Amino acid sequence: MTIRVVRLGAARSSEEGLRIGTVRRPPRGVPKTEYASRDYYDIWLPNLAPSQGLMKLGKAVESDRDWAHFAKKYRAEMASPDKTRVLDLLAALSHGANFSVGCYCEVESRCHRSLLRELLRGYRLILCPGASAVAAWHWVRDASFTVTTVETARVSGGVSAG
Repeated sequence: MTIRVVRLGAARSSEEGLRIGTVRRPPRGVPKTEYASRDYYDIWLPNLAPSQGLMKLGKAVESDRDWAHFAKKYRAEMASPDKTRVLDLLAALSHGANFSVGCYCEVESRCHRSLLRELLRGYRLILCPGASAVAAWHWVRDASFTVTTVETARVSGGVSAG
């Protein structure tokens, strides 16, 4: 099964499954009844979003040093027992379902979703060789576990990238 790391609001792939919004706030100006139909998310899970204070820090990032500071603080937040239990749950659910997690940020390399991808990879995942737009990760103990990262704003091989 697959976990995709996506940009919320980007077109969905047909195999994507449930889309989980790991963002602090719902999309502005979008009625709650339209979150899914507009490709934002099906379920809102702010538990994996940076805290409000850390979001302010993240929005102010201007350098690699600033980003490294933000990343360190985000990883520390995700190390709390409540957050690790959510990550454990996602890892376990991935054995039986396709789903995606994501954020609104345009540039993944400066978004917490890139760090979230690393955290998910930390669940004993290894990089699968191949694709540039889509990087697949497999669970070491069970090859059915996959995390797919979609990084570009184009359609490639039937996968909507965002």
